[in-house]
Amino acid sequence: MSTAPAEVVCIGETMILVTPTDGPLSAASEASLGLAGAESNVAAGLAAAGHRAVWASRVGDDPLGTRIVDELERRGVGLWVERDPQAPTGVMFKDPAAEGSSVRYYRRGSAASGMAAGMLSTERLSGVRIVHTTGITPALSVSCRDMVDRLYADARAAGALVSFDVNDRRALWSLEDAASALARLADAADIAFVGRDEAERIWGTATATAIRAFLPNCPLLVVKDGDIGATAFAGDAEPVFVPAPVVEVVEPVGAGDAFASGFLAATLEDLPLAERLSAGHAAAARVLTIAADMPPLS
Repeated sequence: MSTAPAEVVCIGETMILVTPTDGPLSAASEASLGLAGAESNVAAGLAAAGHRAVWASRVGDDPLGTRIVDELERRGVGLWVERDPQAPTGVMFKDPAAEGSSVRYYRRGSAASGMAAGMLSTERLSGVRIVHTTGITPALSVSCRDMVDRLYADARAAGALVSFDVNDRRALWSLEDAASALARLADAADIAFVGRDEAERIWGTATATAIRAFLPNCPLLVVKDGDIGATAFAGDAEPVFVPAPVVEVVEPVGAGDAFASGFLAATLEDLPLAERLSAGHAAAARVLTIAADMPPLS
């Protein structure tokens, strides 16, 4: 990594992903190990696009934490990571099935759930242009929720924009808690990403226009609508819509994170909104066509 200050800092939990390769979890005898973390996916995408991206988090002082750190280092991601000698690195199992894959989390009490307010101070964030996190992080623990609230204030005091991807995870908290917290954080962000389907699920807003009316204060709101396209609302200007390219989908997981990385990379380059949306679609397409959350290293 360059010694120049980070352009983007992405903060959140990354887990080890265990995926059976010869059947469902209940019967498989072989599996592959990978990484599962929305914020580290975004950091890796930004690094692949040539930007100085940092992943900030906590991992256990264990081999799984080392595996995560080593993999992100190989991808050119800067690391602001604390090692916890008491709490473990989280693990996620994917359970493949013909009707659709499901996941099982083993992250309660993980090292990352111990992130707390002040983890990234204004001084630490000096020179950073964007701080990015997702709705997964405040769902991990009360201290993580406090950390995200403080992060908004410290990032802005450092002169950085706050980027927030709603990224609702139903298994992590109640619908009532999620709906209120995610709305508050998305509306308070400088840049917010939300899927039209997840917004309808948690807020009952069925269209991009309805989502904008529900989140009126976010200066730049991006509503993603799967294979239809994405719409950007910037202040009171007319919304900008760019259709999604047609691709043969192998695995949808990680596409939303890739979209955010492409959009944020184009934002750092001060491109027009339509080009930022196109960059997001292009990054998402690269992940949709492979069975992994991140593109393979060349």
